[in-house]
Amino acid sequence: MTANSKSASLFIPFAGSRPSVRLCKSCRATISRQRRHASAAAAIAEGESQTGDISPSAFPSSRSQLAYQVRAGVVLSRPPQITRDLTPFEKAFYLYQRRLNERCALPFSRYFYFKRDSAEDKEWKRKAKQRLTAAREIGVYSGYGTEAWNDELLVGAPESEPEHQVEALMKDAEPPAVSDEEGGSTLKREPVERPMSRITESDKKRDTKSLDRLLQRSLYLLVKNAEGRWTFPHTRLMGKESLHTSAERLLVQTAGINMNTWVVGNVPIGHYQFDFRRSSLGEDENVEELGEKIFFMKARIMAGQASLAQNAFGDTDYQWLSKEEIQGFVTRQYWSSIRNMLGDR
Repeated sequence: MTANSKSASLFIPFAGSRPSVRLCKSCRATISRQRRHASAAAAIAEGESQTGDISPSAFPSSRSQLAYQVRAGVVLSRPPQITRDLTPFEKAFYLYQRRLNERCALPFSRYFYFKRDSAEDKEWKRKAKQRLTAAREIGVYSGYGTEAWNDELLVGAPESEPEHQVEALMKDAEPPAVSDEEGGSTLKREPVERPMSRITESDKKRDTKSLDRLLQRSLYLLVKNAEGRWTFPHTRLMGKESLHTSAERLLVQTAGINMNTWVVGNVPIGHYQFDFRRSSLGEDENVEELGEKIFFMKARIMAGQASLAQNAFGDTDYQWLSKEEIQGFVTRQYWSSIRNMLGDR
């Protein structure tokens, strides 16, 4: 192929032009791009003109936006301080286990701990003669004699009751002093302090503002708002505040700074929805609020006490109540939303 034939192959007829005009491939591609850009610009201009003809009334007004007011609540609780009372079956089972261990244990060699004929040895002999067993609170038993077979407790026997066991231990801990005849020494006795009662003075007085009551149960902080309703503390979120941060602020503004509290986690444990009878404008005039949605955060109190002296929400009263007691103070709708957030203990 000659050079003239190679250069001639680079030129092709251009559509829409005279047959005598011939363009190269690069020029043809440039012209095509320019035509596509011109068509796109014309289409955009036509769309803008059509949009300008539409009246503003065709678009919905921003004042018609409907929403719920989001609030943060706190379920502040004091955990149980002591173990719960035993059931009758548990009492009988634990007593049976102690009595069985007493029967199966090897005899106690007192001479390993007490010097022969010392005051401690004589005291041990006196106790063993009275209770016949090494244990002090499970009843007497003798493995010898005609009554050795009678090792069962009758129905209703007081030995399984914790109160009876405490009294037996106290009686055994306060014997008369024993003198040592050889040395003339006397066994020293220290005053025995009785265990504290599981029922406190606050329980007897039914002081619902005290944390020293219902030590076996969890207590929850309930406040009485300005409208006279009992609820958990709650407040509106401020700005970009998170639920956790809002709960910490709420505790200080509600019950003061004399509490050592801990907000558990960043996820709410439940929520309550309250619908207004009539919608109202919120802080933003473009939003019409239909009601409230309160998301509750779990919190614990380790020390201190609540105080409404500097309350920022107009709350007038507070109480520390158990789950069953809360049901009698709140509305039925409120109770149905919060009951599963509260522990049975």
